[in-house]
Amino acid sequence: MIRKAFILIILLGIEFQASANFDFNARCKQAYQAIFDLRLNDARDLIAQEKLSNPDNGITILLDNYVDYFTILTSENKADYERLKGSKSSRLNALEKLDKDSPYYLFSQAEVNLQWGMLESRFQEYLSAGLTIKKADKLLSSNQTKFTTFLPNKKSSGLIDVIFGSIPSNLKGIFSTIGIKGNASSGIRTLENLAITLPKSSYAFYKDEVVFFLCYIETDLVQNKSNYNKIMGHIATLNDSSLLKTYLQGYVSAKSGRNDQAIAYLQKRPVGADYIKFPALDYLLGNAKLHRMDPDANTYLSNFLKEYNGINYVKDAYLKLAYYYYLKGDNNTYTSYLKEVKSKGDLYDEKDKQALKEANEAAPNLSLLKARLYFDGGYYSKALVQLSKKKESDFKLQRDRIEFYYRLGRIYDESDKVSFAIANYQRAVEIGKKATYYYAANAALHIGGIYEKLNFKSQAASYYKQAVAMKNHEYENSIESKAKDGLKRIGY
Repeated sequence: MIRKAFILIILLGIEFQASANFDFNARCKQAYQAIFDLRLNDARDLIAQEKLSNPDNGITILLDNYVDYFTILTSENKADYERLKGSKSSRLNALEKLDKDSPYYLFSQAEVNLQWGMLESRFQEYLSAGLTIKKADKLLSSNQTKFTTFLPNKKSSGLIDVIFGSIPSNLKGIFSTIGIKGNASSGIRTLENLAITLPKSSYAFYKDEVVFFLCYIETDLVQNKSNYNKIMGHIATLNDSSLLKTYLQGYVSAKSGRNDQAIAYLQKRPVGADYIKFPALDYLLGNAKLHRMDPDANTYLSNFLKEYNGINYVKDAYLKLAYYYYLKGDNNTYTSYLKEVKSKGDLYDEKDKQALKEANEAAPNLSLLKARLYFDGGYYSKALVQLSKKKESDFKLQRDRIEFYYRLGRIYDESDKVSFAIANYQRAVEIGKKATYYYAANAALHIGGIYEKLNFKSQAASYYKQAVAMKNHEYENSIESKAKDGLKRIGY
């Protein structure tokens, strides 16, 4: 009897130790929260404490990966990426030695793969990213079979569905050959449902991450400005002390044409040594202030360039500084910053490619530039004032004549004056379809969108096809992908 009891104690001890391999305890949840507040040093301290008191807890490996993920995501620094990416394999090896009976066993391996896959994509290592995220998807699928009620699984599988369902048309051929496919709509529904169900579960702490993903998906992929209140409602549930919350509020507001709200959010950001440096907030604020023509817009754009050592938006920030001084009539400083656009920064992002192109062209027409900046801030009536008394013959350059009609189309479109929008878009297509500027192709895309909303499918298809047919222009891949998605939606 004593012997049986002793064996039982040993077995219970082994079982307890095995399950303790993945213990998302209170301290780990605090570390996770600190990560999503962007208090990464606090997170590191909490992780270190957990490793001392519970050295076998595999959750610390996962949390370490989150720290690296957000370090690289906020810095966009290639040196950080190269320095830290070697930890991926060592972490996966360590996780593979832990408790196979835990729902976190396969899930944590999937998370490490997914996070590094997204980072690989960020640095345009697309094939590697696709294969890495596919590994994550396979692990999640196996985990779902074993643990059908494990909600965190859906957080990541839903995101992968969106990622694989949103692959640009120019990359779809490559990824289809290795069996990569997804359904963006299905993934979005999964994440939106989780935003409601997670807070009522024992996995409520994952809500912030779901909100983080939904903000970018709804803002950049869905691009439906009527979803603004819904998205902001999700963000409101994040900690008020979270720097990430401030960024998301500013980002979503700026992208939704609520420029004044974006500025207000960004100016109230939490500050202090506890938070990681996040220069993107100054870039976002500098742009928002430029859209409003604030006199201190240059301060924030300059701060961004001083603090930032990443790969994106450097050329664009210098171009915005150039335009700031151009609007003030300071042509010498304008020219000086144009030289910086040509010599500084990288060409990963489309914005930087566009900035370099603009820096090598003739100076912009002042009325068009003001209209563009006001429009980007959602100040549609102010944008229209800049162009309402102009006519095509007032513009000497073909570029400016095409933009004149395109810009009027955009202003009328966002002001719900559909007939005026279509007429101006059509003129932009007519005179710009053979040019290398994006105006004509994007105008055709927007006409297609208007007709799709009106359920005039044949007219929508005609313009979507025109957008696809136009080649060798700015943002070609993005516009073509959106047009093809439009054709797919209406069954053409």
